[in-house]
Amino acid sequence: MKTYHTYHEIKSQTKAWAQALEVTSRSNLPKAADYDQVVFTGCGSTYYLSLAAAALYQEITGRAAKAVPGGELLLNSPAYLTNQRTLLIALSRSGTTTETCKAVEIFKEEKRGEVVVISNYDEVLSHMADVNIVISNGQEESVAQTRSFASMFVATTAFCVRMTDCDDRLSAMRELPKAGERLMEKYESFAKEIGEDLNFDRFYFLGSGIRYGLACEVNLKMKEMTLTHSEAFHFLEFRHGPMSMIDEKTVVIGLLSEKNFGYEQAVLDEIKELGGKVVALAEAKAEVSFESGIPENNRGVLYLPVLQLMAFYRSLAKGLNPDRPKNLTAVVKLNI
Repeated sequence: MKTYHTYHEIKSQTKAWAQALEVTSRSNLPKAADYDQVVFTGCGSTYYLSLAAAALYQEITGRAAKAVPGGELLLNSPAYLTNQRTLLIALSRSGTTTETCKAVEIFKEEKRGEVVVISNYDEVLSHMADVNIVISNGQEESVAQTRSFASMFVATTAFCVRMTDCDDRLSAMRELPKAGERLMEKYESFAKEIGEDLNFDRFYFLGSGIRYGLACEVNLKMKEMTLTHSEAFHFLEFRHGPMSMIDEKTVVIGLLSEKNFGYEQAVLDEIKELGGKVVALAEAKAEVSFESGIPENNRGVLYLPVLQLMAFYRSLAKGLNPDRPKNLTAVVKLNI
């Protein structure tokens, strides 16, 4: 397995988590009270990261936040930006993604507000930032984002915490790398078993609140690496139509919360009754249990490693190269 960059990047990601916490904790960040709204932007994986981060920011701070794809912010900014005091958080693994770079450039030219950049490379985007957070340990050789996404998500989580001066929560997050190591050690064989079972032909990922963006991301990993039919939904939305797709060839993976555990588990129980294979991830009482002791709003990254490994092993089982997904490049650059 060590011959694949993707495997190494998944297994070594906790070092990038630790660096993300260190870099973010010593960055000179603005205060939530200084802005009427925060806009998170990125493309592909980092747009899904933006969805999770915006929900987390609003939940933690009680202040307005939204996620906007970089391309939409570039082409249709009046639909998303107002004259309110705005902080823009730009997310990019490479720091060179065309849409995000151009959107930030225009945002700065129009003097709409300050920009925070979270990336894995000190590149063009970082040079436009008022606050620059670079997690170099998250850099990757492979195309599909795994270690990079997780490192930037830890950084955005720490960013949200620091915007409210909750240093005790930041301290609790320092246990994340150890928790991540334990998870991979305990559940890698489980991820391999599900991933290698080619009797399954479709995957659905369910998550609500901050977990919806994470469900979208692991869904993307399954698509990219394995060329398998895969979709993401909010938990209760899955009942409204998609439930008709359930049969014995379906895997439904639920990213369970503590607050709404009962409602979400009820959806998974219905899926089991219809013959679908269910995999639940939660702090406790699930097929994959974190048992981390870390507050719910601060442990979101723990949903990622086991599901990344599942996609990796499925890719191998289908005779594909997880490092080089079909039709994709690591960085999207457009002639704009």
